[in-house]
Amino acid sequence: MEKLDLTKIDRTYYTAKSSPHIVELKSAQYISILGKGDPSGDLFAKDIKALYTTAYIIKFQFKEKQKDFVVSKLEGLWWFDEEAFPNQTIESSSVNVPRSEWEYRLLIRLPNFVSKEDIENAKLAAIEKKKVEKAKAIEFFELNEGRCVQILHVGPFSTEPESLKIISEFMNEHDFKKGGLHHEIYLSDFRKTAPEKLKTILREPIGKSFS
Repeated sequence: MEKLDLTKIDRTYYTAKSSPHIVELKSAQYISILGKGDPSGDLFAKDIKALYTTAYIIKFQFKEKQKDFVVSKLEGLWWFDEEAFPNQTIESSSVNVPRSEWEYRLLIRLPNFVSKEDIENAKLAAIEKKKVEKAKAIEFFELNEGRCVQILHVGPFSTEPESLKIISEFMNEHDFKKGGLHHEIYLSDFRKTAPEKLKTILREPIGKSFS
């Protein structure tokens, strides 16, 4: 039985260059969980555990149906209270907004054949069989970002502002407006990979122009 691997099927979504460039993305579906706070803290780790536990339950349920798939990369949408922290640019916000004030939606992309009912069944299994109470917060999520600017960031998260500055300059040069939430795709497992070897796609949706 061949496994469905979204990273191979949708290379546009899961690959990026070391210089800023534009991509056009289609709608995709995910399991997700909302949170707030320092990504190095315990709550963030528990959210990741709940997400992966549920994702693997879904995977094994479909493997029994002869529709196995590879669990996709972890992703995150990030934002903050712009009234509390006004006048921030794409790159300055990552430095000036305290980590405790960042809000996030963690995501794991799913094949289109997974339904909302499948996700609810997996949540119940995660709670009842795996005793992962945080799975209660897991939800189905759809995202249609459309046109985005992105770049591949190689290195620790602490140096992301350097790559974000490059994206910001590119967007300013082309008169692009921010059109959605900051999006990160973690190509490396940051729990096991040395910081200098981390690979992360940094993605910024472009707002529509009415000029």
